[in-house]
Amino acid sequence: MNLNRRNFCKLGAGAAAAALAPYHFALAQTEDGFLEIRAQKAEQSLYPDSPKSTIWTYNGTTPGPEIRVKQGERVKVRFINELDEPSSIHWHGVRIENAMDGVSGLTQNAVKPGERFEYDFVAPDAGTYWYHAHNRSWNQVGRGLYGPLIVEEPYPTFDSEHDITLVIDDWLLDQNGQFDEGSMGMIMDWSHAGRLGNWITVNGKSMPEIDLRAGEPYRLRLINVSNARTLELDPNRFEAKILAFDGQPLPEPISMPYEPYLLSSAQRVDLLVIPKEGQDFVLEELSGNKPFPFATFRVTGKVNGAPSVPVLKPNALTEPDLNAATTHRSLITGGAMGRMGNMTYKGAPLGRQEMMQSMQFWAFNGVANLPEQQFFTAKRGETVIIEMINDTAWPHAMHVHGHHFRIEEREGSTIDEGRPWKDTFLIGPSQTTKIAFVADNPGQWLLHCHMLEHAAAGMTTWFEVV
Repeated sequence: MNLNRRNFCKLGAGAAAAALAPYHFALAQTEDGFLEIRAQKAEQSLYPDSPKSTIWTYNGTTPGPEIRVKQGERVKVRFINELDEPSSIHWHGVRIENAMDGVSGLTQNAVKPGERFEYDFVAPDAGTYWYHAHNRSWNQVGRGLYGPLIVEEPYPTFDSEHDITLVIDDWLLDQNGQFDEGSMGMIMDWSHAGRLGNWITVNGKSMPEIDLRAGEPYRLRLINVSNARTLELDPNRFEAKILAFDGQPLPEPISMPYEPYLLSSAQRVDLLVIPKEGQDFVLEELSGNKPFPFATFRVTGKVNGAPSVPVLKPNALTEPDLNAATTHRSLITGGAMGRMGNMTYKGAPLGRQEMMQSMQFWAFNGVANLPEQQFFTAKRGETVIIEMINDTAWPHAMHVHGHHFRIEEREGSTIDEGRPWKDTFLIGPSQTTKIAFVADNPGQWLLHCHMLEHAAAGMTTWFEVV
């Protein structure tokens, strides 16, 4: 579904803007040093002047509270499940100890209703990350179970007034402006583009207005938590530069060399913005016939001298050795529009009837959903190349757990972002992409599409580092 004014106007009159302060909500520690996060149902308005929706939240709000720690510090979270179904928390993008990765069915058992689980890990890399449910993610993330995790640099950078987190989600709302619960789990979504909403919120607010001061440098941390939507953006429209992709700083800020910039589900981008005097600007989604503004920045004050822009230092990631790498090939098949191929699920062939019954429409190397046999095993310290061949009619946001990688090759693409580190990459229809990383984090790690309906419908596998 394209985001355009016609789709939104079906919900009612034009939406009023909401003031939005910088997103900082500190969690209080308990006596034993843990932060408590409770998964619970709550009521929250998603569209102006509409009745509240029943959504799933962390500590009563979506997004959940922002967790901020310094690089190298421990994150200690006591997760308490107050929902009616099991859940877990995944710490997206963090090179974490495997037992703390939060993947139900692979690294831990899902936390049952009324029970709790303690996550305790070191945050090794400064940057923009997030946390979200990782059991029935298509359902739980889609209902609001997510929040930002910010790992601050151990040296002075942007202060709290100039460091703004923007958690962006698209919701599918009904004619009353309420969350459309009945549309969850639709076969059309699972076999096509995934669940796409018709309304955008930023930090849980509709069309917020954010005040900035002219001539002062800001870091805007954009986090796309949508189930499946790839946001089409153009930072050049307000002369923003890229500071970091997926939490990993670039050697220096760059202007995006193309447009639109595609921020896929689960990806993050840090923007450097130095507002100009008297020039308000907007964040716009560009996938529709006309740009759709979803956040407005009001610029106040006057410029006083040249700005001093903080410099971000790279995290200590080991460069892959391509000359000594092992290559592992994964063919993506399935989905609507043909190209199903031969697929199996739980060891049995998948015919059309079995696909409809099991809701399994996608496969890696002919196998749908998390297989018993790992995709590959790598020795610790080994350089790995994964060659992904997308033989489907749809794009996919591929996420590697426990590691960051460099994109070494994109077939048919001239996009050059300087080989940045990422943990999630977008692969286009009929495209082949090669990524490389050093398998230096032992354990069993998930590899899946972060269009969450695609993952649930088969696009999930795993690899092992020993």
